Amino acid sequence: MLKVVHLNTYDGNGGAGRACMRLNRALISQNIDSKIIVHYKFGNNAEIKTFNRGIIQKSYTAATIIFERILAKRLLKPDSRTPFSFTWFGRSVIKHPDVKAADIIHLHWINHGFLDPKHIAEIKKLGKPVVWTFHDSNAFTGGCHVRYTCTNYQQECGNCPLLINPGDDDISHRIWQQKNKAYQQLDFEVVAPSTWMQGSVQASSLMKGKAISQIPNTLETDIFKPIDKTKAKKQAGLPTNKFIFLSGFMPSRKDLHKGTQYLLESMELLKQRLGVDADKIELVVFGNRGTETVPDFPFKTSFLGTINNDEKLALHYAAADAFLIPSLEDNLPYTVMESLSCGTPVIAFTTGGIPNMVQHEHNGYLAAYRSSESFADGMEWIIKHPEKEKLNQQARQTIMERFSEEVIAKQHIEVYNRLLNKGGAHV
Repeated sequence: MLKVVHLNTYDGNGGAGRACMRLNRALISQNIDSKIIVHYKFGNNAEIKTFNRGIIQKSYTAATIIFERILAKRLLKPDSRTPFSFTWFGRSVIKHPDVKAADIIHLHWINHGFLDPKHIAEIKKLGKPVVWTFHDSNAFTGGCHVRYTCTNYQQECGNCPLLINPGDDDISHRIWQQKNKAYQQLDFEVVAPSTWMQGSVQASSLMKGKAISQIPNTLETDIFKPIDKTKAKKQAGLPTNKFIFLSGFMPSRKDLHKGTQYLLESMELLKQRLGVDADKIELVVFGNRGTETVPDFPFKTSFLGTINNDEKLALHYAAADAFLIPSLEDNLPYTVMESLSCGTPVIAFTTGGIPNMVQHEHNGYLAAYRSSESFADGMEWIIKHPEKEKLNQQARQTIMERFSEEVIAKQHIEVYNRLLNKGGAHV
């Protein structure tokens, strides 16, 4: 039986963690011996292992994660809200029995003091094929996770716009050099979850010569599934006589990555256009940390906070008439996939990997990038659409045909077998 070990920093915390856990489940369903080992374990799932043996090791790991964030504040510009990881800490993974026993080592999100360049290169000693799924841009930049318009990663990084003291040989350039040295020692195949990510990898100076497969993430289609809208609204305690927009975000007007400001502006425009009919609209938001700092939306708004139960989250997706995601850069955001899987169309900007999931005016609406007016057009389009049930069906169909667990698991297994048939380790 094919043995695969997945390495990720956290267990289900964030999109990468969820992607890792969902792929693991999908592979197991295809009779693959698949296991996950994490750097820091939050949950109590006994099937997920950790490199920390005991409270002392776990405390040290937590301390390095916190210490990196404290040190980062001294190097990054105060107004920078772009995630950035340094390479000060790392740990060896090659002596863990499950890593040694695996046929394939599959890396995922490995920051926050987990696998620094030195310990990435060390994996070569095991002589096993390595697959690495890129959930954001960090693996091929000098530290940032989100690039926006910066193209420094296409050269050697340096003069980083996020640093207080940028220069030709700043810390972003030195991190780039560390990664370049490590990647020359360890060969691996990149899995890009979106066409956008695949293009970014191909443009990266660090990834020259690396093989790339474009395979999306997956999700539990038996949990995230359609429910009759009226029935779902009643179960979720939402009005059945209103058009419900759902959105999930961390509420901050200054949060560039999530595009909150564009959501606010587009909703103001929509309210002006609808006039008296604006009372028929309601916004539901999950993922907010609290209600103290949330913006004032022009429609009646309910804040659900963080939802940790997938069944409850799926119910709200199914109850909503449309999902709004104003994100300005995302690889293959799970909120889009989850919404579509529940039969709920999506309005989003044309950015990142979202066009791999949202087909314009088929299962949602792709607004012009950074255009609040275009985003408002999308909301108005879906409110007035004459065949809403058809949109809902097409949303679900997209996921079942292209992103279901069986489809994605088999695509990964093809990559694993191809690498093993090459004769084992890449050299």
